[in-house]
Amino acid sequence: MQSSQSTAPCNASASFFAIFCIFLRLGLTSFGGPIAHLGYFRDEFVVRRQWLSEAAYGDLVALCQFIPGPASSQVGFSLGVLRGNGLMGGIAAWLGFTMPSAILLFAFASGASAFTGRLADGFLHGLKLVTVAVVAQAVWGMARHLTPDRQRAAIALAAVIIVVSFGAIGQLAAIAFGVLAGIWLRGGPHTAIEGHLAFPVTRRAGIAACALFTLLLLGIPVLVTLTGSKQLLLFDAFYRSGALVFGGGHVVLPLLQAEMVTPGWVTNESFLAGYGLAQAVPGPLFAFAAFLGADASLAVDPAFGAAIALVGVFLPGLLLAYGMLPFWDTLRTRPTAQYAMRGANAAVVGILAAALYDPVWTSGVHDARDLIVALGGFLLLTFWKAAPWMVVALLAATGLVLVHPF
Repeated sequence: MQSSQSTAPCNASASFFAIFCIFLRLGLTSFGGPIAHLGYFRDEFVVRRQWLSEAAYGDLVALCQFIPGPASSQVGFSLGVLRGNGLMGGIAAWLGFTMPSAILLFAFASGASAFTGRLADGFLHGLKLVTVAVVAQAVWGMARHLTPDRQRAAIALAAVIIVVSFGAIGQLAAIAFGVLAGIWLRGGPHTAIEGHLAFPVTRRAGIAACALFTLLLLGIPVLVTLTGSKQLLLFDAFYRSGALVFGGGHVVLPLLQAEMVTPGWVTNESFLAGYGLAQAVPGPLFAFAAFLGADASLAVDPAFGAAIALVGVFLPGLLLAYGMLPFWDTLRTRPTAQYAMRGANAAVVGILAAALYDPVWTSGVHDARDLIVALGGFLLLTFWKAAPWMVVALLAATGLVLVHPF
């Protein structure tokens, strides 16, 4: 691998507003999910704007896939840090990329109560079938890339068993098992990494960000117990979910389902419908949190609930990204870190496979017609490479016909 010095050909930093506008355009046009977002970023910042080299961009993507959180949003945030010469540039990038999808999903949640009747039931049923197709595609793609050998396939199978046996707490146990099993089994070859990846973040700032990540993870539950605050309770649910997401945006589905549906804050039908709709909007999949925060039955103002949920689910991943930037050069060369991450990623495949069955499959597929529609959506996404928004529109319309034949 050639040197990956992350200095752009033009080193002048950009203003907060300039970075916000660049990422706002991407937030309005970036359809297709996390992998597609990384492609959009490469075209925009490596090829067209030349903010950093191809090798440096590859190193940055590797970092954001190594740590918990939404990888595409972490990459965008880090590019904002790079070009904005610090934290404010990262915040500008995150705001621009996230706002469009968050506003659309909040608007849907706000109008959902007025959307009733057989036509509404058909539309929502179609969105559930979209979720089946999308999660099945995610499991298929992740299994091919993250469980390519017997050791990691075994970790994924064990993760399914752990999650099915222990429920919500089993998700955290499965990730911990994956980390330990990955180190023990040492699946896949150690990858030698060279080069240098530098960002305008000091080690002291990185340590502070990691310390804040830990303090919030451990401290917010204590504050919830002491104060009984519903706002803090909502923030804690989303923060813990965001802190445990390894392997991409779709993995947040089982975590948020356990946090929002199990205690009865959001109905399973509403949860899956919102998740299906999230496939049709541009920008990060984590913006689904805006829908859940607005829809949660916690006597919190919907707009405030959406804001709490958005900050809560994104904040841990962004804190870890900022905290790891000054240390990534050292950590990425350690074989133990590579093996641990491979094991965690294999466990993630198992966690998502368990969620594909329950609640996604059990809630959406009721008969042979549903199976055919969901399978058609899966084939369109996986083999015909259809745009996700087109599949959402097609399956939602099909759901209308299934529930309300004309």
